[in-house]
Amino acid sequence: MKRLSGGVRRGASINIVVNGEPVRAHLGESVATALLADGRRVLRRTVKRGAPRGLFCGMGVCFDCVVTIDGTPGMRGCVTAVRDGMRIETESPDVTRTR
Repeated sequence: MKRLSGGVRRGASINIVVNGEPVRAHLGESVATALLADGRRVLRRTVKRGAPRGLFCGMGVCFDCVVTIDGTPGMRGCVTAVRDGMRIETESPDVTRTR
């Protein structure tokens, strides 16, 4: 997957850590955007059935994109901006990465 380029001003490139792996992101992106750009589609699984969940509404209403950020669980990735050194753990240990 390619990030947008050409005519789009991007924030400075920064590094975040997702499930122990280094990931490049850009200032101004949400956590969910950075994870999607890195090929991560499933951010958590439902408790009862283990159904995959990821970015859905993109505006903080549905809670499908909740992740743990710097040790705080239940954070909505779609409304949380990335910052350099941020540590993100998905709510699902078997998150698939498609790339």
